[in-house]
Amino acid sequence: MTDTSSFHDHILILDFGSQVTQLIARRLRESGVYCEIWPFNNADVEKIKAYQPKGIILSGGPCSVTDPDSPRAPDGIFDLGLPILGICYGQQTMVEQLGGKVEGSDHKEFGRAYVDVLEDNSPLLKGIWQKGAHEQVWMSHGDRVTKLPEGFHIIGKSDGAPFAMIANEEKKFYAVQFHPEVVHTPHGKELYRNFTHNICGCSGDWTMAAFKEEAIAKIRAQVGTGKVICGLSGGVDSSVTAVLLHEAIGDQLTCIYVDTGLMRANESDQVVKLFRDHYNIPLIHEDVSDLFLKELEGVSDPETKRKTIGRLFIEVFDKRAKEVGDAQFLAQGTLYPDVIESVSFSGGPSVTIKSHHNVGGLPERMNLKLVEPLRELFKDEVRVLGVELGMHEDFVKRHPFPGPGLAIRIPGEITAEKLEILRKADTIYLEEIRKAGLYDAIWQAFAVLLPVKTVGVMGDGRTYDHVCALRAVTSTDGMTADYYHFDHEFLGRTATRIINEVRGINRVVYDITSKPPGTIEWE
Repeated sequence: MTDTSSFHDHILILDFGSQVTQLIARRLRESGVYCEIWPFNNADVEKIKAYQPKGIILSGGPCSVTDPDSPRAPDGIFDLGLPILGICYGQQTMVEQLGGKVEGSDHKEFGRAYVDVLEDNSPLLKGIWQKGAHEQVWMSHGDRVTKLPEGFHIIGKSDGAPFAMIANEEKKFYAVQFHPEVVHTPHGKELYRNFTHNICGCSGDWTMAAFKEEAIAKIRAQVGTGKVICGLSGGVDSSVTAVLLHEAIGDQLTCIYVDTGLMRANESDQVVKLFRDHYNIPLIHEDVSDLFLKELEGVSDPETKRKTIGRLFIEVFDKRAKEVGDAQFLAQGTLYPDVIESVSFSGGPSVTIKSHHNVGGLPERMNLKLVEPLRELFKDEVRVLGVELGMHEDFVKRHPFPGPGLAIRIPGEITAEKLEILRKADTIYLEEIRKAGLYDAIWQAFAVLLPVKTVGVMGDGRTYDHVCALRAVTSTDGMTADYYHFDHEFLGRTATRIINEVRGINRVVYDITSKPPGTIEWE
């Protein structure tokens, strides 16, 4: 994907479609090892040789190796002389391809399970698990290994997987039936570290300070003396992109902030002040809130909302960008999960849950080359980079905010009145969260104004006003999430403030839906 790997020891992860493959990469990077995820069918042996990884990890996946057309690791991968670690499906295809046997099982394991450790001296388990230990792991499998390939031996078993952990120490091939990458395998991070550091010999020298210096050098090499424009949303990704670019190329950068009128209270003023006044970055601020409200009038369908906002954003951005004159590059805050999804072996998600608002289409429309300095990073790594760049932690640790803004937190038609009601309720909610010291413990929190009115009583009078829903979730990456377990005293206090202080709301509810089955946002 990039040339960052040329600076550091690195691991290659071959993806067989697991929902948690990205977590493998996160675990490796947490221990200072750079890694990339490639689809299994986009990685022939010659390409892998050219990449020069120190080791390979085969991910889990939804398929069964007993099916005739199920995925396999690339031909010749086991002859490269590299350490290989197979995870769940990765274990099963390794076993099948090397002459062992995998069969369907009546004893399936999904969720928490326990392995019995049978060896003391395996490098994979060194310093983690001792012989005779009964350790918690997280399983998700219906098939299981029933016969080992030549040269392998058992190092651990579970009730549903007699070969739950196996090893060929001579060839440095290891495989486990469980998922070490998830938090429900308590010592999974250490197991990965044993593989990357002790077995593969990685030094663990990939740090955010090193990334920053390398990224600045690459930006300067790519851009030269050219001009760059950056679409600034005010969110963490685009803001870190802008500050990194400014450090690299100074006044060759111009930021464009399209104020859609769909931002939170005082957010536009904060963005303009931060970048124009504090960082002294050339900034074009275009307030087009009236245009967006007019175009969204009468629109209730969430996909139509997103597409309308995206189309208008591109039109306004294109118009203002032309004022910069002879710009050659467009900077975007593309992150690594976006890159992985775009090259997945299944061609991206099989079902479109909802479209995402970004600046897609702009580079071609404007004949610009893309600069994407964050495309190697996960969201949490972007926050670390922001701190490395000297940005205030309060800013870089802000909760994610969707591109379409408050438009997708008002199901149904958008009006100026509804936006004002929602802004006030959202401000109170976040104030209470911060006062309770809970902001950093929550991945994302926000209020939603529902297209429902209910009867209420305020004083001696009858009211007929909006319902406000509160949402707060915990997550590591937004891929899965659980609702935050507030105590009822907090919820009662917050609801009382919203009803008393926000005219137009007379009822507050709390959303306790996890993801899946729900999404984090309501639209």
